[in-house]
Amino acid sequence: MEEKKIAIKMVINGEVKEISFEELALSNNLAQESLVRLLIEKKVFDPKELLDMMEKVKKERYRRPEDLEK
Repeated sequence: MEEKKIAIKMVINGEVKEISFEELALSNNLAQESLVRLLIEKKVFDPKELLDMMEKVKKERYRRPEDLEK
């Protein structure tokens, strides 16, 4: 069995809890999805706007090495 890699340690009620990278990623994913659903439900933005922004961010962040030389 693989040893879990610890991302952070938290003290809760005086007890140290070790949080793995996997647990941290899942927790962040849950929080992000919940926030997006709430903002859509409250009509702060619509899903199409979110998808458009995700595509924009993807193009800004994930470029091919040859695009960076321009």
